[in-house]
Amino acid sequence: MAGSAIEAPLSEPVLILIGPTAVGKTALSLALAERFSCEIVGLDSMQIYRHMDIGTAKATAEERARVPHHLLDVVNPDEEYHVARYVADATEACRQIIARGNRPLLVGGTGLYLKGLLEGLFEIPPVPEAVRATLRQRLTEEERAVLFCELSQCDPESASRIHPNDTHRLLRALEIFQATGRTWSEHLREQKAQPALSKVLQLGLQAERTALYERINLRVEQMAGEGLLAEVEKLLAMGYDPGLKAMQSIGYRHMAQLLQGEWDWDETLFLLARDTRRYAKRQMTWFGNDPNIRWFAPTDTGPIFECIESFLAGAQGE
Repeated sequence: MAGSAIEAPLSEPVLILIGPTAVGKTALSLALAERFSCEIVGLDSMQIYRHMDIGTAKATAEERARVPHHLLDVVNPDEEYHVARYVADATEACRQIIARGNRPLLVGGTGLYLKGLLEGLFEIPPVPEAVRATLRQRLTEEERAVLFCELSQCDPESASRIHPNDTHRLLRALEIFQATGRTWSEHLREQKAQPALSKVLQLGLQAERTALYERINLRVEQMAGEGLLAEVEKLLAMGYDPGLKAMQSIGYRHMAQLLQGEWDWDETLFLLARDTRRYAKRQMTWFGNDPNIRWFAPTDTGPIFECIESFLAGAQGE
């Protein structure tokens, strides 16, 4: 189609650090950025809002002085911001970082944003559960290579950009073809969408559940001590409605309900910690379905450095 050329995805290597809230991403991201000449790009659906610093656990001024940060304080709390805009903003930030001779390091815990970057944005008819179930069953009964061979025959273009060991996207491509009769590649071309990043290393941080929950409880106490209530009071005084999507997020909703007299202080902190723990569990469920994430403990700095060095060496050799 004339005039509908798709901008090619970034071919330079990009590092991604994900994990549940409070697991320790910030501290490690600073160490990685300083060691590998990175600039940090936020991968967080709440840190894009201005005036919302404590409850979103944004990098401090001191941390931003150590390493450049991008996609923080992008819009006001009453402005719309969606995954398509994030993908465009993050891609442009990565291009500028690379142009400066540095490496992009995406850091955060918003799975939908990461999915948009790695899979592209497009709409397809819902995939029947029967199709998914059949493919999952086949995966357990047949070798993955058999399914990859099938994809190579029905959608060679997708097969050329999907690694044979990338189970998630292998199944996704087959699901799309079987559900719609058209290839993933055709959908991408028609809707002018494709993955924004093509050469990535996904590093995931995980902690034993009890340890993570303890970190979350401490995070809640820290936010309370730093003035989360005053932050919410200021947002309300600025005229931001407590019903806004941004104001309904964890922490802000809780403090607003405290101010409305629905809970007392102790109950507010208890429910805030509980809901944060539940959110962390949902994050781990989302990321746990991606076989391409390399998982580490937050203290595994040596193995993480080695993993990155190996990835970068391989990327430079391609």
